Amino acid sequence: MKFSFKNDYSEGCHPNILQALLQYNLDQQAGYGDDEYSLKAKELIKARINKKDSDVYLVSGGTQANLIVISSILKPYQCAISASTGHILNNETGAIEATGHKILSIETEDGKLKPSDIIPVLESHKNVPHQVMPKLVYISNSTELGTIYKAKELEELSEFCKQNRLYLFMDGARLGHGLTSEISDLTLERIAELTDVFYLGGTKNGALIGEAVVINNPDLQEDFGFNIKQKGALLAKGRLLGIQFMELMKNDLYFDLAKHANQQAMKIKNTLKEKGVKFLSDTYTNQIFPILSNELIQVLSESFEFYVWKKIDEEFSAIRLITSWSTGDEAVDRFSEIIRKKL
Repeated sequence: MKFSFKNDYSEGCHPNILQALLQYNLDQQAGYGDDEYSLKAKELIKARINKKDSDVYLVSGGTQANLIVISSILKPYQCAISASTGHILNNETGAIEATGHKILSIETEDGKLKPSDIIPVLESHKNVPHQVMPKLVYISNSTELGTIYKAKELEELSEFCKQNRLYLFMDGARLGHGLTSEISDLTLERIAELTDVFYLGGTKNGALIGEAVVINNPDLQEDFGFNIKQKGALLAKGRLLGIQFMELMKNDLYFDLAKHANQQAMKIKNTLKEKGVKFLSDTYTNQIFPILSNELIQVLSESFEFYVWKKIDEEFSAIRLITSWSTGDEAVDRFSEIIRKKL
């Protein structure tokens, strides 16, 4: 049987969540997120970010979160700015554009945005009212290339957005992995201070489904719930999401799971580095992008599933390997053993 390094949601969910879903299964609760578990989960998240005045909404997936947040924030003539690798550009079937909002793309080497990247976009969109108005900066942490924002980088970007009256929205599908990276100096509290909106991803970090949208800017909080309902994201059995985030926020489970995924990826990375392998990007999260010969990639594909991410030349390609909260030592050791034998 092949082991999958294709994504970090191939497995179901952490046993604590399954146990809680069973434990509370027959409890009668209010619907649409007013159940005690959802309310508790939201309070735990607010306590963790140390912002009682933030609003928290639980939705089922990342694309849904991005679509609802961006479409509710922007006026019809406004647009979003994203790195060219951004999830909203490449992996959401035009969901944002389908709501009538253009995405302005910026090429970056590491998947991150900095003020100097955005300035030319703002300069080239001053022909009012004949062009769309840039209004929201979309970033991911960790990014689609596995890189992360350091505190100084996010602080500079946040200040730039404030000076230019731009909203800063952080896609947190893999935020747990970004925060528990061995090189990260960011905290949830700091992210809540520096962003207008962000979300905590559960789908890719131990939950069955679910993302927790956190709205920090009070100007964006009013009537947000209407957007949740109108876009079909308000679950009648909201308890399904509430129970999961309640468990993930207990005893640092959310962060422990992400840290485990990162550590397993770093074991593979270290083995590859020992054998002189180069990488498409230097990452310290659960995503790594080694550049291997096509011959070796073929050998590895006999035992493992992964994406061939980018063709380098006729002989070499970069592959993407992703570990999850439940990736065991056996799979990591098996992969490393093949690398040591073949290189």
